Amino acid sequence: MVDEHPDADQVITLYDRHAKAWARDRGDRLIERAWLDRFVACLPDQCRTVLDLGCGTAVPIGQYLINQGCRLHGVDSSGEMITMTRTRFPDHRWDVADMRSLALDGRYGGIIAWDSLFHLSPQHQRSMFPIIARHAASGAALMFNTGPSAGEQIGNYRGEPLYHASLDPAEYRALLADNGFAVIAHAVEDPRCGQRTIWLARTT
Repeated sequence: MVDEHPDADQVITLYDRHAKAWARDRGDRLIERAWLDRFVACLPDQCRTVLDLGCGTAVPIGQYLINQGCRLHGVDSSGEMITMTRTRFPDHRWDVADMRSLALDGRYGGIIAWDSLFHLSPQHQRSMFPIIARHAASGAALMFNTGPSAGEQIGNYRGEPLYHASLDPAEYRALLADNGFAVIAHAVEDPRCGQRTIWLARTT
């Protein structure tokens, strides 16, 4: 699938080329623990399987969820990262897949897109919410992070352009509501979580 913004499509190949370097740079430092605990607390008791969209190497996010007793099914467009993840966590499911065209058979008690959704163009972000809804079980929790306001920005990783985009917060709220999710918690540039803007929601 080709994005309307060329830098957005280059994200996939960038992470594939720099998978090992990214894993070293990311490390296992977990400043997201408080939000992950809130996410886990929202999972329905009868379905603690989590779909991780853009799972990367699953460290530290997926690893923490596994340690909390979740079953993980991670997808990422980077084959290199998925290979690393399968080696480290062989008892869970990891697939090379583009979240923009995801069509899995199952439904999940939790869906997380951490540091991943904002690499999609605005239009593909809008298209993700019906995809997410189709994979959500009854009472499922959803958590993702975005920028604080609408816009596109080109960052830099290892000397290469790295695309980011966000919608307006009001549009995220509307997309969630239109696709059957109610916002439970929302924080803008949380200083305790690396200045991330975070959304936690649940199916209604």
